[in-house]
Amino acid sequence: MSQGTDMNSSALNAAKSQLRSVMKQRLANLAQDSIVAQSSRVFLSLTNFKPYVDAKRIAVYLSMPGGEIRTDPIVRHALSTGKQVFVPYLHKSGLQPDDGPTRLMDMVSLKDIEDYESLQRDKWGIPSIDAATVHERKRSVGELDGNRSEDVSLDLILLPGVAFDIDPQSKVIRRLGHGRGFYDYFLHRYTLAASPEEKTSNGRPAVLLYALALKEQFLSPSSGESVPVGPHDQPIDGLFLGDGQIKESPNSDAN
Repeated sequence: MSQGTDMNSSALNAAKSQLRSVMKQRLANLAQDSIVAQSSRVFLSLTNFKPYVDAKRIAVYLSMPGGEIRTDPIVRHALSTGKQVFVPYLHKSGLQPDDGPTRLMDMVSLKDIEDYESLQRDKWGIPSIDAATVHERKRSVGELDGNRSEDVSLDLILLPGVAFDIDPQSKVIRRLGHGRGFYDYFLHRYTLAASPEEKTSNGRPAVLLYALALKEQFLSPSSGESVPVGPHDQPIDGLFLGDGQIKESPNSDAN
């Protein structure tokens, strides 16, 4: 499969859709025992990872019942060790379709374990923030609909994904998301909101971007499969795999 920069947008989208379909079938056949065991290995790797140990504010996705690394133990550990934990919240943007996405993802804070345990599951089985409580929570990026909040910078964001690989030229880790663009646009807005003091020498925000993945989600060069990427796809700093490995991009600030 050719690199995303060599594809037009329709070919890129088709390649992404095809790989998502393949991965969905592959992950649907995974035994729950395997997901639990791999999630435990990721948890162990993460909780011994110095940037996580040192982080004061982290954002982490709340996992679906199947097909991805479970994050419940991570959320509980982070809260119990005094970290401020932010989780995804989807809402209407207040933008017109021609001006940008009509729905956005922000990261909003959890108050404590009890608050986390009170979250109700949505139609995908994912614990979700009640819109009625959002005004009580801190946010990592203020809204675009006029109801802004103070932006809170993050130390580490733990992302989900469908598939991952390593770019054969640059050696950076590439991520295929679920196709709705929530994370890429959130990271774009996060970059715009970051102050000069919160950015590294290359202009990127100082926050570390690490994904969590089952070993079946990592595409090795020998598989003949690769992650198609386009100009708006955000490279990540590293990847925690369910076999205990931690893969890192060459220029990760965690190195």
